[in-house]
Amino acid sequence: MRLASWRVITRLVRSADVVVEVVDIRDPLSTMSRRLERMVRAFDRALLVVLNKCDLVPRGVAEGWKAYLEGRGYRVMYVSATSRLGTRMLRGWIKAEAPYKPFTVVVVGYPKTGKSSVINALRGRKGASTSPIPGSPGYTRGVQILKVEEGFYMIDTPGIIPVDGPWPEAIIRGKAPEEIPDPVPAAVALIERALKYNPNSVRDAYGIEETDPYRVLELIALKRGWKYKITGEPLIEEAARTVIRDYHTAKLYFYVPPPI
Repeated sequence: MRLASWRVITRLVRSADVVVEVVDIRDPLSTMSRRLERMVRAFDRALLVVLNKCDLVPRGVAEGWKAYLEGRGYRVMYVSATSRLGTRMLRGWIKAEAPYKPFTVVVVGYPKTGKSSVINALRGRKGASTSPIPGSPGYTRGVQILKVEEGFYMIDTPGIIPVDGPWPEAIIRGKAPEEIPDPVPAAVALIERALKYNPNSVRDAYGIEETDPYRVLELIALKRGWKYKITGEPLIEEAARTVIRDYHTAKLYFYVPPPI
């Protein structure tokens, strides 16, 4: 997977007029980059935090995260780029932040927060490549400058590397599932988090009532016939990669509620 270096991100932030940080509304704090935010402040650029995928959470949760982050000094908007919810308002919001025309907006964020989908929604047509899983066809592989309208340009970038979020974000977003040498610990952490915030998540996704994460992986492998040829033991590594894919596509469904 080809991702932008911090050197490239620094150059783009310095050259942009407005920085849009796209985060996953299912877990905003884990998908916000503190290093990016420090950089934006150092260059005195306007920072807009876009909580994407708002169609995956109740509206009260989206409003709660917006209020929470605004209370900490961020300018925040929630949208669903794939459903075109809030994207017209976002366009106006960005234009209001721009000091003059023509202006350039750099769109940054971790892999699979939906940066390219936000750009496509703003432009009203496909231009930036998209895909639900890191490393798969359609994944952004380089810097692209895209015209939104006359005098309004956006820079699409690959996800920031290194991912500086908490475990397991650096693993599940930094590599394609097939490229993760040992996906089991990350999948276990995802299952634990899913069951914490949505006790029915594993049952709804896989028809499994078990709550022990390792047993869940075993049962997923057995249900799909994934076994080691010699021993017949369940191939839990492949089950773990499936869990990571299912998180990206929201089949394994949960969200983190905003702090009260």
